[in-house]
Amino acid sequence: MAPQRRPFPRLFLARTDPHRLIGERVFLRPPERGDYEVWAELRANSRDFLVPWEPAWPPDALSRPSFRARIGRYAEDWRTDQAYNFFIFTHDETLVGGIGLSNIRRGVSETGSLGYWVGEAFARQGYMTATLPLVLDFAFDRLGLHRIEAACLPTNTPSRALLARAGFQQEGYAREYLCIEGKWQDHLLFAILRGDRRPTATQRLATPRLSQSQS
Repeated sequence: MAPQRRPFPRLFLARTDPHRLIGERVFLRPPERGDYEVWAELRANSRDFLVPWEPAWPPDALSRPSFRARIGRYAEDWRTDQAYNFFIFTHDETLVGGIGLSNIRRGVSETGSLGYWVGEAFARQGYMTATLPLVLDFAFDRLGLHRIEAACLPTNTPSRALLARAGFQQEGYAREYLCIEGKWQDHLLFAILRGDRRPTATQRLATPRLSQSQS
């Protein structure tokens, strides 16, 4: 039986949206249909930057119908406790990337898989470092998970460093683990447990600042 879910910690509460996670540099919320234009522009401008680290993009990857289908799938995943996806914004509501917990396994596992991306213009500026503690607190405190897993290509040095800063430990090497850019590629495997030491969202949060849409 899955553990009883606890309410959001007071730390995360926004006045109008309990799914909004507010940090010192960024805030996170579930994607919405109205995000299409900024999302498509950011992904298009970052295509060459992102393609080496992601599954092959289908021909309609940036189309509006594809985005609508994506939003519908995200909402269903939230409803059925399968996955939880967020877009990452600065406090002036600039979209910088996305992050999600997928493949949620309950029962004897209580585990999820972490995935994330950041637009090229916002890479290596600390946005994902500010995001990960919020998502980990959400995973452990709100969802009641015990373990979060992540994988990255051995050549993805920035991602390896990011996971280490967030408290993940490297646990293994998986041959031809995922099909990235159309090729089965080896990955390094990382994980963090609920009880592991990690930077907390509390340490990284200031007084929540509301976006214009909340004020």
